[in-house]
Amino acid sequence: MGSIFRSADAFNVEKVVCCGITPVPPNRDVLKSALGSTETVAWEYAASTMDSIIQLKAQGVLCYAIEQTEQSILLHQFALQTGERYALVLGNEVDGVDQGVIDACHGTIEVKQFGTKHSLNVAVCGGIVLHELLKTS
Repeated sequence: MGSIFRSADAFNVEKVVCCGITPVPPNRDVLKSALGSTETVAWEYAASTMDSIIQLKAQGVLCYAIEQTEQSILLHQFALQTGERYALVLGNEVDGVDQGVIDACHGTIEVKQFGTKHSLNVAVCGGIVLHELLKTS
């Protein structure tokens, strides 16, 4: 989670929402890898990812799960629309994004992979997605 905070800081993300069992500051392990970015990136905790998605959508935020689905858009084919606000939902390290959350989102974005595991560490995945989406904006 600390690495996600560091990526969020590097790409000037507005806010990180930590949901469910996600560790939050002042968790020692989060602070150790965050290297101070928990102080520069706004964050909040929400018990329910679904409730967060519903709230964000009510505020006009476009919500996209980062997950492999039959309808997912490949990351390199997805373009941010000027004037829109986005929320990216990163899943659990083992289980990914809950299907109900996927269904509640506007869509899914997939990081194309070529190996046999078809799985990335969530912090690595988050960094890749942020870099790709923001490199042309």
